[in-house]
Amino acid sequence: MKLHTTNDLLFSGNDWDFGMIQRIHDAVEEIARGDLGLDVYPNQIEVITAEQMLDAYASIGMPLFYKHWSFGKHFAMHDAGYRKGFMGLAYEIVINSNPCISYIMEENTATMQTLVIAHAAFGHNHFFKNNYLFRQWTDADGILDYLAFAKSYVERCEERYGHAEVERLLDAAHALMSHSVHRYPRKRRPDLRSEERRERERQAHREQTYNDLWRTIPTKGSRDDKKLSEERRRALFELPQENILYFLEKTAPRLQPWQREILRIVRHIGQYFYPQRQTKVMNEGCATYCHYCIMNLLHERGRISDGSFFEFLQSHTNVVRQPEFDERGFGGLNPYAIGFSMMRDIERICLQPTDEDRTWFPEIAGTGDAMSVLRDTWANYRDESFILQFLSPRLIREWRMFHLVDDPDDPELRVEVIHNERGYRRLRQSLAREYDVARVDPDIQIIDVDLAGDRRLELQHSVLNHILLHKEDVDQVLQHLADLWGYGVHLKEVDQTTGVLLAEHTARARTPFC
Repeated sequence: MKLHTTNDLLFSGNDWDFGMIQRIHDAVEEIARGDLGLDVYPNQIEVITAEQMLDAYASIGMPLFYKHWSFGKHFAMHDAGYRKGFMGLAYEIVINSNPCISYIMEENTATMQTLVIAHAAFGHNHFFKNNYLFRQWTDADGILDYLAFAKSYVERCEERYGHAEVERLLDAAHALMSHSVHRYPRKRRPDLRSEERRERERQAHREQTYNDLWRTIPTKGSRDDKKLSEERRRALFELPQENILYFLEKTAPRLQPWQREILRIVRHIGQYFYPQRQTKVMNEGCATYCHYCIMNLLHERGRISDGSFFEFLQSHTNVVRQPEFDERGFGGLNPYAIGFSMMRDIERICLQPTDEDRTWFPEIAGTGDAMSVLRDTWANYRDESFILQFLSPRLIREWRMFHLVDDPDDPELRVEVIHNERGYRRLRQSLAREYDVARVDPDIQIIDVDLAGDRRLELQHSVLNHILLHKEDVDQVLQHLADLWGYGVHLKEVDQTTGVLLAEHTARARTPFC
């Protein structure tokens, strides 16, 4: 074991103060930038209590967030579980913003503060700043200003229109939030810093646009009452439309300007989280790999003691542990575990490749520069493409992966692939599909509006693999949609391959928003 002098060590013991946090940050930054070549936003580190961490859990980890009853419910659930010992707390929460905000718990030891700064303030920070999905979809410079605007706007609405009315609107918007993102690049990314100013400009423009839109719709008894050409109708309403809140914000006939603005706020928050849903394995794998390298280098250079290093290893081992399939706590693949394993495997392929590696990964095998390859990977892939490109046969064998087919018409499970070249490729493709949000999330789009009749909204779910929507959930969400639209809604579930109608659902507005 290596002997350290007290002058070299960043700390001794568990206690810390803010001066020590600054020294730890500077030492970690030196390695992160100098040795790993990380490119990060400026860091802002906030120390919070366990109760504040629970509160952050409840409000999906966002600072300055507006209030909603569901956050209180989640807080009570997490608080009860934490106090009874059924769950632990994250050591940190990190915000994709510029500056990058990392919340660290005051209960952490000095070693754990070092670990979470390396993990969040540099690992996650680098990924947020450089990955193409975050660069394409999120506005790190403006998100904090936008959250402050959103919080104050919702509070003003509560004062003016009543807490119950605003909460009812938020309930409906949250129910539709997961179906209210743009999945493909728009002409430009929203400038969130300008949203407060643009909100005032939108009120006047939106009323004019809204009136013009509905003024063109034929009324009963008019000569054009029989039909409004499908092409023109679809152009007016930008159909088909997968972003439901966007459609309602622009065209719902009974919503007031303040209600449209709240729908806009909710969908902007949903869009902010869209890249995170597609990069869980990569993001956590990047941050875990970075903290592992940084903590090892700190120990090698005598900046943390052997005792601190053992404390780190214990925590790291728990983080990257993959429960067995028959364990009580099994919930699928641990994103920290599979992500970290793949990063280490890429490092191995770059530095110590086998003949098999040279066959499967000729572009990177033996290059000798693992960090350059990893930084390129972190910048240009999402979970699905990352697994499809870099999951190696060796890792498949180490993880003892196999593919089971569970056919409802077959009483027995069937092992679909074995560990051979064809099997590796099919297994890799199968696992990658599990991380493709286009396959995981139901494809539901607004396809038409009955303008000349009862103004019913028509939606269609393109059913994949005969997996229908849950009836109870459909009824509840469609009711929220009908209330926001102000008229009836009709959802058809159609087989994506054959076009056969599999199920239908309807809802009528109870008390429309107006």
